[in-house]
Amino acid sequence: MLTHPTSEKLQALRLLGMVKALDEQRRMPEIQDLSFEERLGLLVDREVTERDNRRLSSRLRKAKLRLEAAMEDISYRPARGLDKSLLLALSSCRWVDEHLNILVTGASDLAT
Repeated sequence: MLTHPTSEKLQALRLLGMVKALDEQRRMPEIQDLSFEERLGLLVDREVTERDNRRLSSRLRKAKLRLEAAMEDISYRPARGLDKSLLLALSSCRWVDEHLNILVTGASDLAT
């Protein structure tokens, strides 16, 4: 199989995730045990993941957030009065799917 022209065509189509996944598959001898459909599925999954990651990175860059934060970094010290179960429920983003709004008020604790 001519692999170089295939990679070039995938790049021309801007399927960069598939190019990376195909290169990785070529270096894995055990990949031959998978069927064509399974290998194609892995390539497509990688492309979707790469596009989602690029979209998220672009949005985060445009947001110009001052701090990088994560739910795991929240301090639930009793003095803060935070309801952990409520915050975990909000982190599921179900409120977005339900077209609801939330308003978070109160002082923030930026000290570590």
